[in-house]
Amino acid sequence: MKDYLQRMGRSLQLPVSVLPAAALLVGIGHWLPAKWAIAQYLQIGGNAILGSLAILFAVGLAFGMSEDHSGAAALAGLVAYQIPMYILDPQQMATLLNIKTSAVDVSFTQIKGNVFIGIMTGLVVAALYNRFHNTKLPMAFSFFSGKRLVPIIASLVMLVISALLIVIWPPIYTALVAFGKYIVSLGWIGAGLFGLFNRLLIPTGLHQALNSVFWFNIAGINDIANFWSSTGTKGVTGMYLAGFFPVMMFGLPAGAYAIYRNALPQRKKETGSLMLAAGFASFFTGVTEPLEFSFMFVAWPLYLLHAMLTGLSLAFAAIMHWTAGFTFSAGLVDYLLSLRVPIANMPLMLLVQGVVMAVIYYVTFNFAIKKFNLMTPGREPLEEVNTPTEIIDAADDKFMRQAKQIYAALGGSANLTVVDNCTTRLRLQLKDTAKIETAAIKAAGAVGINVIDATHLQIIIGTEVEFTANALRQLLEQKAPINKTATASTTPKAPVATREHAGENTDFYAVANGQLLDLEQVADPTFAEKMLGDGYAVEPDNNQIMAPVDGEITNVFPTKHAIGIKTATGLEILVHMGIDTVSLDGKPFNVAVQAGQQIRHGELLATMDLAAVQAAGKKITTMIVITNMEEIGYLRFKFGQATVTPQQLVLTTHNK
Repeated sequence: MKDYLQRMGRSLQLPVSVLPAAALLVGIGHWLPAKWAIAQYLQIGGNAILGSLAILFAVGLAFGMSEDHSGAAALAGLVAYQIPMYILDPQQMATLLNIKTSAVDVSFTQIKGNVFIGIMTGLVVAALYNRFHNTKLPMAFSFFSGKRLVPIIASLVMLVISALLIVIWPPIYTALVAFGKYIVSLGWIGAGLFGLFNRLLIPTGLHQALNSVFWFNIAGINDIANFWSSTGTKGVTGMYLAGFFPVMMFGLPAGAYAIYRNALPQRKKETGSLMLAAGFASFFTGVTEPLEFSFMFVAWPLYLLHAMLTGLSLAFAAIMHWTAGFTFSAGLVDYLLSLRVPIANMPLMLLVQGVVMAVIYYVTFNFAIKKFNLMTPGREPLEEVNTPTEIIDAADDKFMRQAKQIYAALGGSANLTVVDNCTTRLRLQLKDTAKIETAAIKAAGAVGINVIDATHLQIIIGTEVEFTANALRQLLEQKAPINKTATASTTPKAPVATREHAGENTDFYAVANGQLLDLEQVADPTFAEKMLGDGYAVEPDNNQIMAPVDGEITNVFPTKHAIGIKTATGLEILVHMGIDTVSLDGKPFNVAVQAGQQIRHGELLATMDLAAVQAAGKKITTMIVITNMEEIGYLRFKFGQATVTPQQLVLTTHNK
């Protein structure tokens, strides 16, 4: 049952994916002057799509739930949907029951275009297709064998269902309307509960079923279509949509920044890349799964916090009657398109709410990660592992390369049985999920891994997942053999205290006479939290700043406050003179070197006018940071407030 519901949730995304076309047409139509004929033309075109949601669901579910995603199933869904729509039309019902049209139960006036009927039809047709599409009839009827048989059987079944609906549709409709009215009667509480459970159901994929109740015409709420057609009450229509904008455009990206800030120094770079990409996807498109799945399972308390904050956002927007709408998701694109829709109410205030949500997300995420030591991306224990990867052909594109690596890590066709995907995830069925190579899957570029049970696995790839899925499906269909080659150290090595592996040492010396500081003592969070890398600092007591290492000058910043050096062992060093001194425009500094110059430790890099820096209200602390930390096997510091000279060794690195 669980697998069936997950497949249903995935299949619902197919018809939903056409809604951005409606948003684009309606949104542009509202942005253009109302007196222009083209504005009305575009709005009518967009509403044509929104008015066809039920048939889109019938066709989309029939296609998506069919075992081979057959176009024949989609066609059968179209045929089957037309039968109840025609039979249950009030005029036809009046003829069948020999009564006046006005006497037909009011529920039948609402059945046309009802998404519930579309979903039911799609599920019925898919089940019939999976059961009968390989059926072979006797020779005399062989033309109707196989897939041609499905529309015929579906038509007969829908005739029976239509007869049943004549009896059961009125009470079903009454119950659905009562449910919708109850949720609406809860006002902002109902909106908040919807937001909470919308996020809590994301891991199972069942959120689409919940969304259908509130966003489409199942229980009479129909928030998406009503918003874009400006139907309903201003400040109420769109209440199950608006609160997502502050979360997806502001809250989650701020949470991503908190995750980055709390990553280990050695993993800042990879974590920053992941969080930046996921944060931009959330902000611009409202696609949140790459970000959510990055911490959903490894730090589930954080995800629970996220679900509660989402509910809070929807509840607050509903209280204030601030509304905007989307058809795809609550990103910047949909937000801009919805601004001119007449029924949108004070939509700009959602941006203000978004700024507040960003602060709440950052503060609460940062606190929870530190307080409970949550293993968010970049905070996992570092270890040296050896994992296999599939040998890549030079002609492979990036999706096939990724698919081959994942295919090998899953155990190939010996373990992989079904490949499917949704918007951002590979949805896989395996013989045994315990046999997968988790490290190799992550090394292939996966954002996250969700082991559902012993046979079901989800791998979060991102919005280009369809191309990786196609390549992986091709490998499975070919039963491609696995040709593995060992690759070592797919995750960084942990700093160690002994020299257990080969490598080269790099000695670091103090850059000035003064007090030696642990980098964490520096009064600048960028350095203290080691966002740029690890190292040390000196509080100088004279103007001369010396080279801390032997190497080549790679960069002298135009503002003269920072100098880059690269050692023979490949370490990239940043010497940063003073805190926030970039604003001084180079005036207190006199640089003695230039890019491309070779230099030895203890030789003069620059002079810094300490008095001028301090007179400008800046600190003179000078930081020496290793910006490519992944090259280092371990660091050995001499911490403390010891007085040092430029000739004093303060740090030794051991390169991998």
